[in-house]
Amino acid sequence: MPDRVLLTGVSGFLGGHVASALLAAGYQVRGSVRNLVKADKVRETLTKAGADVSRLEFVALDLLKDDGWDAAAEGCRFLLHTASPFVLQMPADKMELIRPATEGTQRALNAGLKAGVERIVLTSSMAAIAYGHDRGRAAPFTAADWTNLEGRGVTAYVESKTRAERRAWEIMKAAGRTDGLTTINPSGIFGPLLDEDPGTSAQIVIRLLNGGMPAVPRFNFAIIDVRDVAAAHVAALTAASAGGQRFPMGEQNLSLRQCAEILRRRFPAYARKLPRFELPDWFVRVYALFDADLRGNLGELGVVRRMISSDAVALLGRPLIPAEDAIVATAESLIAFKLV
Repeated sequence: MPDRVLLTGVSGFLGGHVASALLAAGYQVRGSVRNLVKADKVRETLTKAGADVSRLEFVALDLLKDDGWDAAAEGCRFLLHTASPFVLQMPADKMELIRPATEGTQRALNAGLKAGVERIVLTSSMAAIAYGHDRGRAAPFTAADWTNLEGRGVTAYVESKTRAERRAWEIMKAAGRTDGLTTINPSGIFGPLLDEDPGTSAQIVIRLLNGGMPAVPRFNFAIIDVRDVAAAHVAALTAASAGGQRFPMGEQNLSLRQCAEILRRRFPAYARKLPRFELPDWFVRVYALFDADLRGNLGELGVVRRMISSDAVALLGRPLIPAEDAIVATAESLIAFKLV
């Protein structure tokens, strides 16, 4: 009988790709959703993506409730915890992000340890690595780096991911099972959508293609393709070298203006809607007084955070998908689903 994997957050953008990769690799997948009403939609989505869903089952789990976690992990060889809140607009109360991220991680890991799973793979983020440091830092970030929660530019989301991963390592250390945990720390995740839900990262591409940004702030971010992130999660389950390790993932840094230029070149029908210019920082700060989305991200102006992804490349055994391809795949699927 195939090894069973408990996969939390199966209905999410990354979770769906991870489920597809697990099924393609021959695993039995027990996917968690907050409400079982979502199960049929997830099954339909994965079937359309070419997955064999005969080895897929569902359980209902809530990051903020104890119910069902132990039973969900029972009989599983591995646990993949991808479920965590992600937003572009920061909430007024940062605990709206921090509580589900940290408490959900704690519930997942404790259930996995109680069930005796062989390895737990946690979806963390570069947010737990690269923030709160000197804005002028030129050196790329590595697995040895941690976000400084006392530093500048630490949003509620950054704090939530940092605290959740810190808590994961604490739990595993206390259990004497540090080698039983692996974290995947991706940068901005782009790539093909599996259904009509654009998630969060794809909203950036939507706004660019729809003409929602006549000019763009000086925002720069590392980009990774969702297919690589999903493949890394699956590889980390059994790779002997992955135990007790963190894997930063970012293929290339691109500015919003560079993303717009890629889209203009690859999708000429949208060229007139795409921005050509960067806004001066002073204007962005003034405009942010009236735009909550922008206001929560002012700390990103002009900051470039590069990642060392060589360990992830070694884990996958191949080069990463180019960032441009990830942006293009996002746009292609948005167009196919008529979301732009």
